[in-house]
Amino acid sequence: MDDSIVEFTIAINDPELDAEEQQKMTKNLLRQLKKLDEVERVERTEDLNPEEGGRPGIAFLMGMLTAEVNVKNIKAFLGFLGDRLGNKPIKLKVKVKDTEVELEAKSRQELLEAERIANELLASMQRDSND
Repeated sequence: MDDSIVEFTIAINDPELDAEEQQKMTKNLLRQLKKLDEVERVERTEDLNPEEGGRPGIAFLMGMLTAEVNVKNIKAFLGFLGDRLGNKPIKLKVKVKDTEVELEAKSRQELLEAERIANELLASMQRDSND
């Protein structure tokens, strides 16, 4: 991942949705994000610790997506998520290089907090590389 890319892991965290509804919402969001110019790459989130006896091959975490977004497109990306997910509770992990911050959002305004966090992480990384 280069310096201008921020990785977001999005988990739809709505207790009112059953597994099938959650999976349907995730697939729909994945399809929409793949068409979005602001997103460099998006895919279902891999399960790095699959259960024993599970299907061989790559396992994915239900209801979770990972997207890579150029720093200049973060605001548009988060606005898009806020429009699509409305007031559904989601968990969001913001990752810049090896530093991650997790937050929960239940509104578009709370979701935009991720932009501030990503910018702070990037600024911190730049300061560290200049030292």
